[in-house]
Amino acid sequence: MTLDTLEFQASCSLPTQWGVFELHAFMEKSTGKEHLAITLGELGPHTPVLARIHSECMTGDTLFSLRCDCGPQLQDAFKKIAQEGSGILLYLRQEGRGIGLVNKIKSYQLQEEGADTVQANRLLGFGDDERDYAICKTMLNHFDIRSLKLLTNNSSKIVAIEELGFDVLRVEHHIRPNPYNSNYLKTKETKMGHILAATDP
Repeated sequence: MTLDTLEFQASCSLPTQWGVFELHAFMEKSTGKEHLAITLGELGPHTPVLARIHSECMTGDTLFSLRCDCGPQLQDAFKKIAQEGSGILLYLRQEGRGIGLVNKIKSYQLQEEGADTVQANRLLGFGDDERDYAICKTMLNHFDIRSLKLLTNNSSKIVAIEELGFDVLRVEHHIRPNPYNSNYLKTKETKMGHILAATDP
């Protein structure tokens, strides 16, 4: 993706249980795909901004699936940004690590047949992670952000954002595993370099 394909569209207030945020819409000109930035408080280049870069997960964020940790991570990010008093959450429309909703459900079917999340993606002809974080540069530049305190367990995400020219300090963002996602989280640790909390069972 080239950075000039993403354009800011509009902003409005977003009242939530954690506080009143600001919601900002961006659109990819070439595809019509829409992405969101959700902000709170004063942002700018002078101090690191608490941030979460969150990829859309229809099953976890909206349907409350326990197969992943996406929904709890999203809610916890809102909570932590509210506690901080300022921050930004980028909500990227990159479902299923970039393979789309239908393919993610196909991946789930393969996982129910014995594959892990990485094997399932490969069986479908995809890479382990198909997401493109280049759009984050346009979105962060829009708010004149230069450095992030990034809520993530994903080492690759940190590298990707640093390669875009931002300073990144990782902030742990762990969710306690449950019986439905413990193998999934372990696979992300062993095969994708994610960092699990030392205290996780």
